[in-house]
Amino acid sequence: MTTEAPPAATLRTDARHNRDRIVETARRLFAAKGLDVTLAEVARRSGVGIATLYRRFPTKEALIIEAFTEQFAECASVVHRALDKPDPWQAFCSVVETVCAMQAVDKGFAAAFVSTFPDAIPLDDERLYLDSGFDELVQRAKDAGKLRPDFDRNDLALLLMANGGITAESPEAAVAASRRLVAFLLHSFRADLVDPEVPLPPPAPLDLRHLVCPPPD
Repeated sequence: MTTEAPPAATLRTDARHNRDRIVETARRLFAAKGLDVTLAEVARRSGVGIATLYRRFPTKEALIIEAFTEQFAECASVVHRALDKPDPWQAFCSVVETVCAMQAVDKGFAAAFVSTFPDAIPLDDERLYLDSGFDELVQRAKDAGKLRPDFDRNDLALLLMANGGITAESPEAAVAASRRLVAFLLHSFRADLVDPEVPLPPPAPLDLRHLVCPPPD
């Protein structure tokens, strides 16, 4: 007796379901534990073999990108709306506040956000837009005399590191703590509070992706 092979359409449907399950599982695990989750754990929690996962996502970076597609789009939207704001200081603050609020409830988000900057993962137009958009917001706020002139791009990494260290018993508490921390930090970024006789130490040579994005499996 011979057994007929499943129709091609059924195989395509099963493959699509496996892929969707892998992405959804990865999204949940990255949010709960950060990006140190292994591909083996993602496969096990998804109910698929590791070989199946690698057929869909040959590298961990590929899975990270897919899992955070919605967050990438939201980041782009946040920057786009900020660039349309007439007040440069409010525009800068809105991006920092929104990104930090997103990070507070998703442990993997800092890595996803930093991945939009050069050399983190392969760039596309959206990531280039985010990169140049944030630089423009910083420069506008400085030109308007609102953002302290010694603010450096690496200070964004420093801010995200501080915000990412928040621990709380619930997402609501984490967001509340993040909101207060960010308010303190934004207050310190104001140009009108700079004391020229008390300069800051030089910017730290931070590269946040090396702290939150472990090498792929």
